[in-house]
Amino acid sequence: MPDMPARGRMVVVIGAQWGDEGKGKLVDLLTERAAAVARFQGGHNAGHTLVIGGRKTVLSLIPSGVLREGVTCYIGNGVVLSIPALLKEAATLAEGGVPALERLRISPNCPLILPGHVELDHAREKARGARAIGTTGRGIGPAYEDKVARRAVRVADLMDPVSFQAKLAEVVDHQNYLLGRYEGHTPLDPVEIAERWLDMGQRILPLVTDVGAELINARDAGGHVLLEGAQGALLDIDHGTYPFVTSSNTVAGAAAVGTGIGPRDIDHVLGITKAYTTRVGAGPFPTELDDHAGRHMARVGQEFGAVTGRPRRTGWLDLVALRQSIRHNSVSGLCITKLDVLDGLERVRLCTAYRLPDGSVVEQPPLRADDYASCQPVLEDMEGWSSPTSGLTELARLPAAARRYLERVETLAGVPVELVSTGPERDQTIVLRSPFDVREWCPGEDSNLHASRH
Repeated sequence: MPDMPARGRMVVVIGAQWGDEGKGKLVDLLTERAAAVARFQGGHNAGHTLVIGGRKTVLSLIPSGVLREGVTCYIGNGVVLSIPALLKEAATLAEGGVPALERLRISPNCPLILPGHVELDHAREKARGARAIGTTGRGIGPAYEDKVARRAVRVADLMDPVSFQAKLAEVVDHQNYLLGRYEGHTPLDPVEIAERWLDMGQRILPLVTDVGAELINARDAGGHVLLEGAQGALLDIDHGTYPFVTSSNTVAGAAAVGTGIGPRDIDHVLGITKAYTTRVGAGPFPTELDDHAGRHMARVGQEFGAVTGRPRRTGWLDLVALRQSIRHNSVSGLCITKLDVLDGLERVRLCTAYRLPDGSVVEQPPLRADDYASCQPVLEDMEGWSSPTSGLTELARLPAAARRYLERVETLAGVPVELVSTGPERDQTIVLRSPFDVREWCPGEDSNLHASRH
């Protein structure tokens, strides 16, 4: 029998905080050795920023491997799909010489985001006033509601225009009923929407495929596969700071559900975390800063949402929340991003525990998300560094204080640091070990960070 190719690895890349960790850059970097990359949840509320050769590309829906020739990109069934947003993003990429649609494949089971979903999103946020959750207003939540209620119109429905129009009419009737309670609503026209969506659908139907089967085939043929999450694990609909969360499961386990592979097909989970913490919109944030250090992070880190443009709140790295994220995701290794943003601070701090109102100190988040707001961070001081880390690609060239900071993060997190990002460009990265090569790390083993000192 002929020799079979060595099986590739399935690697999940998730944000380990409240989103905006720099997942796009890392997925783009890792796809140099990948055959395929798949998005498994969320929608065009994501904002993955890539910088190559000084040119910035912001992707919201199309997977971050699209800039790599020879890499097939997949939108899995866990994604709610806005066809107008997809075609607009693809057109922008095509103008820059990237044939996005040629590199893209789509699951037939993706629920479609329709105009009524967007209108409902805006109307509800406006009605909440000061209690607004801070959604992106792109219809993501209402689309997931219809999916769970089993009335969603999906990509596969575009294959049968008659059936599509009937299903759409039912959904639009329900949306008009809901929107009728909000002032100023103009009833949606299901016939007009059907015409537009069926017309746009003709452009994406040739891309429809069995995503799970193709990912397994790519892996079995020896190709590495990246499964790309959006938002962050602390925004998970089940495990995040509810109700200030997103509308989908952002944890690594959703990578299997959202693409059609099995959970045992996953070989490695890479958790992305900034060297500090940020959050967009409302919700608890124990380590949030309103001082010189916080303003430094916001200014140097250019902390504005890639999709919304909203300023991000900033704070010290929260190891309590990060450890919970590591547990929820079975994180195999960490990538620390934006280390260079901390350059120039005389002191850097890490949150190692929370102090509760009764004075007790805990190393785990409270059971009730509502109690997050009353937690005070217990902070550990560390020496800062003045020598720049920006653009460095070798661990040995980092300032000693920066290396000690990374080592302390690794120790408190309980998993190894595998990559360190020192700038927005794909090559501004220190690669300690690749998720495609490593065996799983066991507690007590020396990591590359610690080994580098000897």
